Amino acid sequence: MPAAAPPIAPAADHRLTAFGRRIHERRKALKVSATTAAEAAGVSRMTLHRIERGEPSVTMGAYMNAIAALGLDVDVIASTQATAPVPVSGGIRVTDYPQLRRLGWQLAPDTELTPEEAWGTYERNWRHVDASALDTRERALLEKLARALGKRPLHV
Repeated sequence: MPAAAPPIAPAADHRLTAFGRRIHERRKALKVSATTAAEAAGVSRMTLHRIERGEPSVTMGAYMNAIAALGLDVDVIASTQATAPVPVSGGIRVTDYPQLRRLGWQLAPDTELTPEEAWGTYERNWRHVDASALDTRERALLEKLARALGKRPLHV
């Protein structure tokens, strides 16, 4: 059962509802099912629906995971409106690695990830990776990332 919603000011309630609506609109625009988006965000489908309704009892972490899973970004200080993601320069290009591209389906094709973001994407979604389809270059990337970040290698 969800936690009781904390009391919030009417203006904050309005913003949270608009925020949830923006998340829902983005998911629909991407033609992504609630189940798929929820899995990518690491939350239940019901939690995703609560986020899309702007419920205040959902943790901020869950909201942020949903935002990231749908390729959105938010500047909490400047605005409560979600904006399009800005590619990270000098990083790992998603399109250069087929399995990473599959895992990052919601990202713009020219998106570049930092080593930490790329590793996190592989690690969180490893169950969706077809290890037999990893080419030599992508295997080398995984090994290099594990060494550089001091992580245990994924089962490659």
